Amino acid sequence: MMFSRMLLSFSGPLAYAAIAVAWSTFAVPHTKDGDDTLALMAAISDYTSDASIVFEADTTYNIWSPITFPHFTNVEVVISGNLTYPTSIKTVQGHVATANYAGAWFSFTGGHNVTLRGNTDPDWGWVDGHGQQWWDIMQQTDRPSGWLFKNVTNGIIRDMKIYKPIAWNFGTIGSSNMHIFNNIILANSESASFPFNTDGFSAGGSNFLFENNHVVNGDDCLAVGSGAKNVTWRDGYCEGSHGLSVGSLGAGGQVASVENNRTLYAARFKSWTGGNGAAVNITWKNITFIDVMLPIFVTQNYQEQSGGPYPSSSSVNETRIENFLFDNFVGVINDTPGYVEGSCITEPCWYHVSGATGKEGVIFDLYPKTATNIVVKNLVAHTLSGAPVAAMCNSSTISSDVGFVCSDGPYVPTQAGL
Repeated sequence: MMFSRMLLSFSGPLAYAAIAVAWSTFAVPHTKDGDDTLALMAAISDYTSDASIVFEADTTYNIWSPITFPHFTNVEVVISGNLTYPTSIKTVQGHVATANYAGAWFSFTGGHNVTLRGNTDPDWGWVDGHGQQWWDIMQQTDRPSGWLFKNVTNGIIRDMKIYKPIAWNFGTIGSSNMHIFNNIILANSESASFPFNTDGFSAGGSNFLFENNHVVNGDDCLAVGSGAKNVTWRDGYCEGSHGLSVGSLGAGGQVASVENNRTLYAARFKSWTGGNGAAVNITWKNITFIDVMLPIFVTQNYQEQSGGPYPSSSSVNETRIENFLFDNFVGVINDTPGYVEGSCITEPCWYHVSGATGKEGVIFDLYPKTATNIVVKNLVAHTLSGAPVAAMCNSSTISSDVGFVCSDGPYVPTQAGL
């Protein structure tokens, strides 16, 4: 309830401001065969407070260069028409490589009471990144992020529809009190090529509520970053991705209520060997997973294999884990022999776990004396092959009851896991 009250406190002022003060509306002009960013940026300084900036319906806008919004107060950006990136890869790369590139194709650089709003029209309100051509040639140089919310307090992202983004979608840095809901991201490939790094959402800041978002992509559905606090994801759908990931040092995060369909991970925590700090009070709850290779995966030994062999450490100063709960996971583990997830680029695959059978419902890769009160509860799973569900856990690394018999072998619930 505390979080709900907080949402009311920051979603209300925008509506109130429209009544209490003069409200202006800027309809973004469109020029056939021209870059519509230019006219917008020429006029934007007159609409930095108490205003609506509208990309009008029944219009396809050419966003052929990045848009960097100034500091906003009580402003909504409305995407009623369609937006298209340049179809030229070299054009996009040229903008990303410049010294003044703000970090995303659409960048909000700060503000208070800022709304980004799409619509529910099936034909209009789409943002087309033309990402397929990038994926088909595995072009990963100077790729743009989609939308950046940096240092925004009291923000809303709702009803946005993203089609074939080039790479990362919605990122937040230093923002707080954000409600992000009813958004659609479709980064599914029409060929055998893989949509690398098409992360759905990242949470960098505090007090985030993600609701009813639909993500089909090729990387994290949600990534909770270092320093993030009070993050809730609920009633969402993730397909083809790396699921709900908490990485590095996110404290006080909660991730709950999601369906993961044909993903690599359902719930994942990762920290680097030699890291320091803590990840505290994190819950993944009420998750249905379908054809997922690694439903629950926790590692303090994260390494992208393309960078070399896994490191080793004798330090007790690794990232501390405290109060992790994985509760009510139900679904199917994809243990198909020889199956390779699309992001695999190394041999063995970057997500390879030494000794794993492919039938694990949970893998805990922990360093000794670094994890306290980490529990898997109500895990109900079966494998596609019908083989028994397994687990990986080194009992020498943790002394508490983790909800199952901590060993490399069959998954056997204990009292704490029932």
